[in-house]
Amino acid sequence: MANWWFEIATIDHFWIKRRFEVLRRLAGSLIPSALEIAEIGCGHGLLQRQIEEAYGREVTGFDLNEFALKQSLARRSNIFCYDIHQQVPALRQRFDLVFLFDVLEHMADEDHFLRAVMFHLAPGGKLVLNVPAGKWAYSAYDEAAGHVRRYSIRSLEETAGRNRLQIANSSYWGLPLAPTLLLRKLWLLGKGDRDRDKIISEGFSPRTKVLNRLLSLVSTCEPIPQRFLGTSIMAVLEVDGVR
Repeated sequence: MANWWFEIATIDHFWIKRRFEVLRRLAGSLIPSALEIAEIGCGHGLLQRQIEEAYGREVTGFDLNEFALKQSLARRSNIFCYDIHQQVPALRQRFDLVFLFDVLEHMADEDHFLRAVMFHLAPGGKLVLNVPAGKWAYSAYDEAAGHVRRYSIRSLEETAGRNRLQIANSSYWGLPLAPTLLLRKLWLLGKGDRDRDKIISEGFSPRTKVLNRLLSLVSTCEPIPQRFLGTSIMAVLEVDGVR
């Protein structure tokens, strides 16, 4: 992810707030009972901070972006600059709850990456992930953000199945925000040669506090879970059969 994104994505950003609301509805019950929790691709600690404040739990964060880690908002949780493909023995099957939020879409080889993720997941553990949805929404913003793909629930199920995972629960979310993605795609047509950071800032920034509050309110106007349409997908995955 472009470094500029970490300056725009704040705790108060409407999309960050809505993502956490969806997490609480879809998989919030997993957090209090988890023994050890990790987030792979923690960035500058938005999810870690949200979980700390809402559940009083620590979330070990791993990322390779030192710029983001140096700006971490996490207060109690540990953070590490760590490549999960190293598969450090001390971290083998260490965590019974792992978050993978808006990371998988950046991986050219998603299967290889998921195998590295699973090295860190304890037997019987859960993997909660969030990915962008809708091939129709793929735009210059996705290219600038380093997105290789956007998903449907079906394509996510296929990806899970190839890696001996099954989806225990899932939902599209962001249905009320779908028109904004279409507008963004149309607005960015022919602008793919523009500065990458500028595309990220203009494509993700709510512009004003008033618009941010309005989009935050509008984003809640959908049921969760729902399988109709959305700008993102959140899913709870578990190992399919004996590892």
